[in-house]
Amino acid sequence: MAKLIFRMNQSLDGYVDHMELPSGPTIFRHWLEQVRGLSGSVYGRGMYEVMRYWDEDDPEWSAERQQFAAAWRSQPKWVVSRSLKSVGPNATLVSDDVEAVIRGLKAKLVGEISVSGPDLARSLTDLGLVDEYQLYFHPVVLGHGKPFFAGPRPPLRFVASDLIGDDVIRMTYVPA
Repeated sequence: MAKLIFRMNQSLDGYVDHMELPSGPTIFRHWLEQVRGLSGSVYGRGMYEVMRYWDEDDPEWSAERQQFAAAWRSQPKWVVSRSLKSVGPNATLVSDDVEAVIRGLKAKLVGEISVSGPDLARSLTDLGLVDEYQLYFHPVVLGHGKPFFAGPRPPLRFVASDLIGDDVIRMTYVPA
């Protein structure tokens, strides 16, 4: 049975904004290894549209960026959206019965399934489907934006912390 994990970079004050958070080589390599190890990813519409960047090759990308794109493209993706009519390669659109689809993925797959997007994570948490939360804190205070938690959460239990590079700390929690 697969484990559903919500993980995202965020500021010290709890906001997720990929354009505002620094991304050095160490954290980028970390994310590359994370993506390589996934059984698949579940995206909300907004995060999927941000990540579609990796569907197109850019000749100016470094070798690591090319590796990330290849890893992202090769993994199965499920995109939860009522507004999208189609999705890109290796992606499946989920517009109905999200709970049944995600429960089915968890039962069928082995390993880790990543959840991307705070609103989707909230919906899946409300359904009792998120098994773990990994908060990647960057030493930045944004003061505005989209919060990591898009609503109240059930009690969580701390299970681990890791330093990623010199300045990013990952805090891992599970539902209590």
